Amino acid sequence: MTHSAQRGAGGDDRAVLLAAGLADLAVSTLGSAVGAVRGLLRRSDTADLVREAEQDIQSRGRLALDRYTHVPPAHLEVLARHVEARRAADAGDD
Repeated sequence: MTHSAQRGAGGDDRAVLLAAGLADLAVSTLGSAVGAVRGLLRRSDTADLVREAEQDIQSRGRLALDRYTHVPPAHLEVLARHVEARRAADAGDD
């Protein structure tokens, strides 16, 4: 198919080309993943790798939960505490 023929391609042709491209990408990605898994299975320290991966995922989960669940104190509350501490310090100086 030439470049000018691609421009004139209808919606059906375009959909087929997109589907074929996605299928090719999926097959090549799957092939790479299978090769990586085979390489990991050949290693003698697979159990250590799995343990380290589990610890890494748990650490990431802990960081994500801390990031989204930790609520900092309200700004006005912090200011009120500073004012209260300053007033207590001024009252102690008198």
